[in-house]
Amino acid sequence: MTTSPPEPGLHEGEFHGGDLDAARRRFPNAPAPWIDLSTGINPHAYPVPDLDTSLWGRLPQASDERALAEAACKRYGAARPDMLVAAPGTQTLIQLLPRLLPQGDVAVLSPTYSEHARAWRREGHTVREVSDLDEIGTAKALVIVNPNNPTGRVLPVERLRALAADLEARDGVLVVDEAFIDAMEGSASLVPQLPPSAIVLRSFGKMYGLPGLRLGFAVARPEIAARLRDNLGPWAVPVPALQVGAAALNDDAWLQRTRVTLEESGDRLERLLKGCGCEIVGRTPLFCLIAHDDAGTLALALGEAGLYVRQFPEHPRWLRFGLPGEEAAWGRLEKVLRPQGQ
Repeated sequence: MTTSPPEPGLHEGEFHGGDLDAARRRFPNAPAPWIDLSTGINPHAYPVPDLDTSLWGRLPQASDERALAEAACKRYGAARPDMLVAAPGTQTLIQLLPRLLPQGDVAVLSPTYSEHARAWRREGHTVREVSDLDEIGTAKALVIVNPNNPTGRVLPVERLRALAADLEARDGVLVVDEAFIDAMEGSASLVPQLPPSAIVLRSFGKMYGLPGLRLGFAVARPEIAARLRDNLGPWAVPVPALQVGAAALNDDAWLQRTRVTLEESGDRLERLLKGCGCEIVGRTPLFCLIAHDDAGTLALALGEAGLYVRQFPEHPRWLRFGLPGEEAAWGRLEKVLRPQGQ
């Protein structure tokens, strides 16, 4: 069977993972419930505490916002809470950042999450999607996703700090999107020793399995953080998100247990994918990117079985798999993949 490109709405060109409406249209006879492996979101969500229903009836207070900033400051290792900017999702910050800088030359280390390049182009910047750091040239802004989505590439902190120093020397800025870093042990984050020219983005929903909460953060030197907050305006994050976010970020035990669970699940997924003839291109604890000579056919078989994975029209041999959660989801995935290796 020949490989055909995915239909609009099933890939990230103008669309993204998580578009189950498009998947249902394409595979109307697929069994329910759909298992969404396209987004790289932790399937073991943080247990949302019981919330007083009165929270929905009031605006955020300074004390609510301060509690979240302090929790995020501690969790991410920022030097001080006024370096933290909370927003209704990291995507909001991705779209906001290009509006704060003069139009200029921007390099985006690619392939990566396409919204970064799109957001800078939308605001009139000249964007170059480069495949190697040697191609940065004289860019005044450099965008790096670390660990990278979808390849899982991780640049060491020392390399990022050197890049930040080079950009600072020409009044430039380094933007590092650390959306998937919470699942990793160790000191891969740039936040604890943040260079003056760097802005780091952190996602809450991916690691904590609560994307519907719409919560994300920027970490930057205080004057840049203040500009971001001014542009977001008052009451950017609702009270329930502030309270759930603070509770989750303060829960050290849950984070450590979940990191172990994700690492074990990632190893299981890698073994399963290798067993059906997939080449592992890269991975993080939250997703695995594979190459397969007949990736289109494999994605079709998965879709017909109600399993949604991420396709890449510009890389037709690639598929990205997030982690199944319950054993029933693993069973449905294994049922499709096992025959592929026979």
